[in-house]
Amino acid sequence: MSEIDKKIEIVIKDDYTGKDIQALEGLEAVRKRPGMYISSTGLVGLHHLVWEIVDNAIDEALAGVCDEIVVSILPNNAIYVSDNGRGIPVDIHEKLKVSSAQVIFTQLHAGGKFGGGAYKVAGGLHGVGATVVNFLSETLSVRIFKGGKEYFQEYYKGKPQYPLKEVGQSDKHGTIVIFKPDPEIFTETLEYDYNALRDRLQQCAFLNKGLRITVRDERNEENTKENIFQYEGGIIEYVQFLNKGKELVDDKIIYCSGVKVEKITNDIDYTIELEIAMQYTTDDKPREIYSFVNNIKTFDGGTHNDGFGASLTKTMNDYAKAIASQTVAKNKKSTKNKKVTSTDVGDFVGDDVREGLTVVMACRHPNPQFASQTKGKLGNPEVRKVASQVLKEGLDTFLQENPQSAKKIIEQITIAAQARKFAEQQRDLAKKNMFSFRSKLTDCTSKNSEECEMFIVEGDSAGGAAKKGRDSKYQAIMPLRGKIINIDKANKHKILLNNEVQSLIHALKTGYGDEFNIKNLRYHKIIIMTDADVDGAHIRTLLLTFFYRFMRSLVENGHIYLAQPPLYRISSGKRAEYAYTEEEKTKIASTFPKTASIQRYKGLGEMNADQLSDTTMDKNRRVLLKVSLEMAADIDSVFDMLMGQDVTLRKEFIEENASYVKNLDI
Repeated sequence: MSEIDKKIEIVIKDDYTGKDIQALEGLEAVRKRPGMYISSTGLVGLHHLVWEIVDNAIDEALAGVCDEIVVSILPNNAIYVSDNGRGIPVDIHEKLKVSSAQVIFTQLHAGGKFGGGAYKVAGGLHGVGATVVNFLSETLSVRIFKGGKEYFQEYYKGKPQYPLKEVGQSDKHGTIVIFKPDPEIFTETLEYDYNALRDRLQQCAFLNKGLRITVRDERNEENTKENIFQYEGGIIEYVQFLNKGKELVDDKIIYCSGVKVEKITNDIDYTIELEIAMQYTTDDKPREIYSFVNNIKTFDGGTHNDGFGASLTKTMNDYAKAIASQTVAKNKKSTKNKKVTSTDVGDFVGDDVREGLTVVMACRHPNPQFASQTKGKLGNPEVRKVASQVLKEGLDTFLQENPQSAKKIIEQITIAAQARKFAEQQRDLAKKNMFSFRSKLTDCTSKNSEECEMFIVEGDSAGGAAKKGRDSKYQAIMPLRGKIINIDKANKHKILLNNEVQSLIHALKTGYGDEFNIKNLRYHKIIIMTDADVDGAHIRTLLLTFFYRFMRSLVENGHIYLAQPPLYRISSGKRAEYAYTEEEKTKIASTFPKTASIQRYKGLGEMNADQLSDTTMDKNRRVLLKVSLEMAADIDSVFDMLMGQDVTLRKEFIEENASYVKNLDI
């Protein structure tokens, strides 16, 4: 060991003592590491606060004691959530000697969902939701209507300002929570996305038959928005909504439901409820399974998805073989000198039976086990069996009772299987010709993927500025020749033969589909940098949809980012500042002389290399938006709607949003 190594060893040993060990608890722990509880302190985390409170209200609906929920964004970007459930308990907690309501908002892992009998099933099972929202809010107040009385309490940065107090008489019942996120925690943004909240709450209404959910945006007094959702048909109406505007194989929706009791141990058994609604469209690709557990969307699937998928493939194969055998037997009786067989029938794989299939699956479980606090993946092994049984029983019944519908579905699946087999035969040929073109990628010099990043830019003009403004050591530039292929209007084979798609696959080194390997990823950050206009937004959406559907692991693992170029440059003399929003432009311009020049950037190509580097590419000054799985899924869903076959959907969307569009560059 060298003298330097010995000195380093001594320093490490001597400096690491008990004083370096921090034991964080409660409020301090949550505020120190908020990402552990809400995944991020960006927009996704900001919305996560809403879902934690809403989930508690939804749990009251699941318990059958709540039929109305109201969610509002208030003028100061605070959130208002009310329900007409039983009202949070107000009695004094026996052990902690404060009100039970205060315990719920100040003690992690405290609540009525740990087997005490208050809830049969619930989404907020960890007992940290309300507490975390309180700890990450600047202010929070709770108003409780219970037992003919009204109670009230306020908190500041997680700390109660006084004990829960009775403030009057009331014949209401339920809870109102108002909270304002803490700007010290949420430094990226405090602005809620109304459309994102609206869409998620509509989803909750679909999943809870008869529940009335009102969502409002009260930030603009002159343009208050409001949507009211209530669906008596539940997930059947959800499938109809998702398939609006799509060409259907058959207009009937397949509905399966069941209640199963699964014995876990000698002392424990679970009553598990499962609903499945699905319908085939003529889309030539597998659709996403919209799966939920206790109203929580499981973006990463889990055992319920696994059981459904295996059972769907087997049931469709068994039915196809049975029908083929009946046909063979019938033809043998009517054909004398002709050999009749059922070769290749019922040889379907998962992608075949899921092609064009829209599925909504809702599971209710008394003790679901999720992968994390964000509840992205279900892990209960017993649910796999339940999902398999419920799907088989319901699907068998549907196929037997609806032979004409069954015939149309099997025909579509058969065509999908034939196309797959043909594609497999052509795979070797496609691989040989896959990268016979010349990519325009300008690579970086570093071979350390952890520090490397690739900017995807539109056109040679922006590409030229980006190349001049980059740090060539770790920043690579991939200019697109044009828009990549429309993912929603082409089959997989055609998509993979598109030059821009091939360029991306070649540059990233991960492969695609079954051969995708994230360990081979060339760049740790993939940054989409497009113009702030309609074409730029379209290209950005096409790219995000491609990554979501063909390289989903890149999104799941946080490798996809959106660059945030400025919209304006305000200058006077030697002084210049940049604005990224309309509000920023107004604020900054007010500090300049009235004669100041205000330049609107319609494209990245209008910026010189220094400006692009300073505002959008420099690691120390730029602003990047990390694309989450939830964000990509939402974008994919909207893109699917807008680029689908029904023009009326696009018209409805434009009419609804036209008044909110500013600086539209066409």
